[in-house]
Order: sequence, then structure tokens, then C-alpha cells
Amino acid sequence: MTSSPIICFGQQPCGFFPRRFLYAKIRSARRLQKEIGGEIVYFFHDSDHDPRETRTILRQRSSGIPLQLNFAFANQIQRKHSPLYLKRVSPDWQAKTAEQLRHFVDPRWVQAFAEVAAANVADFCLEMYRRMGLLDGIRVLRSSDPDFRLAACEVPDYFVDVEYEGEIVRARLDGEVLKLHEGGDVYTELPRTPFTKKQISAARDTRLRWMQSVVRCTHYVAGASEQDYLRTEETPEISFIKREVIERSDEAYTDLPS
Repeated sequence: MTSSPIICFGQQPCGFFPRRFLYAKIRSARRLQKEIGGEIVYFFHDSDHDPRETRTILRQRSSGIPLQLNFAFANQIQRKHSPLYLKRVSPDWQAKTAEQLRHFVDPRWVQAFAEVAAANVADFCLEMYRRMGLLDGIRVLRSSDPDFRLAACEVPDYFVDVEYEGEIVRARLDGEVLKLHEGGDVYTELPRTPFTKKQISAARDTRLRWMQSVVRCTHYVAGASEQDYLRTEETPEISFIKREVIERSDEAYTDLPS
């Protein structure tokens, strides 16, 4: 007897309204589920630290003029180096942004945005996606979850969540040295401190194998950029599916029917 299909897609929190490419991944997964059955799993990579991941591009409803928004961050260390699941959400930012949104999205999404109660950026994005109904019937597994990390296989290339100047940062392990990338060829070296698997998240080139050791999916919906770096030969048991094409893929998706 064969196991039921597990259809997976992975994505960092990608805006407090999801980018259109994430919506396309969800639609692709749901379409495949209708064809073959099984379960859909969203690998929510909230261990990433790049603040650009949560940029949200919206278009003014009357003019179509785009506006780029993002979370406000407590300080530069948190903005640049803390993982998304630990970047804090400012109540002042939420109230001010909700006022701006009324020119860009349907009133129900302004209200949903204003009602989200989340301490960090990743939780905020995930709650908005859920309020929009995008994740109905989808199981979410988070890369920040200590139980996920403990269950995952060991990989040679990874980041470690460690304390630095009053914040938790995501430092790359380079040999025996923990480093923060400051841009270009500039790095800050951190003192080497003991750490456990609960603090480890895989780097880009080892993430698929790390994720698969827990998810054990049969099918994976890959985005356009993922197709360029996924090491598919390491997971021959997975059937890889290209996500459907969508226009303005980097902009936010808010066009759900009433």
C-alpha cells in the first residue's frame, strides 16, 4: 500500500500581505491536490533573517500607483540580523500602517490587519495569511520550531541563532567561526559559544534536504528562483512541480473574492 501524497511548498514570510508568487504556489498545490489527493504542507521558513523578505508592494486603488511598505524594526541589529520569528512588531507601526492601507486594499483587509495580535514579524504574516483564508486545510511547519529542528537531519552548512548585543541573531557558521554578513565582503565575527540543534537552521543549499528529513513530501511546488538552486538530485523521491505563472509576482496579493 502506497502512502498518501504529501504536497509541499516552502516560502519565507513574504510580506504582511503575501506576494503573488506565494499565492501562485498555493494555487498550484491545491490544483495538484485535486488531481492526486493527499495533504498540503507549507514549510514556513521563518528562520530567515533578511528584512527584504517582508517588503509589501501595494497599488493605490484609485490610481494604480505602487507603494512599498515594510515593518518598522526596533534597531539595526534586529533589522539586519535577527531571524524573522524574532523581529518584533511595533504597535505604533501597526496602527499607522492600517491607516495607510485604506487607500490600497479592501476595508475587510484593513480591519483584519488592524486586528492581528502578533509579537513578531513571522507570526504577523502567518496570521494575515490565515485571516485571508489562504491556508485553510494546509498544515504549516515552521523552520523556527525547536521540535522541527531536533527532528531534522544534520547538514554541513547552516546558521545558528545566538545572542549578540542584547538581540538574538542568525549567524553563519564558517568553519569554527560564527559570522554576521554586513554587506559586500564585510563580516562581523562573533565569539564561538556552545549551541544545540534547537538553534540551527539550514543554509540555502542544504535547506531542501533538511526540510525533507522532517516533511517527507512526495511532491514539491518550486518557485522560479528555487528552480535555479534546488539540489534535486539529493531528494530523488520528490516529484518537483513548477508553480504556475502569475503576473507582477513580486507584488502583494489582495484580490481574494468576497
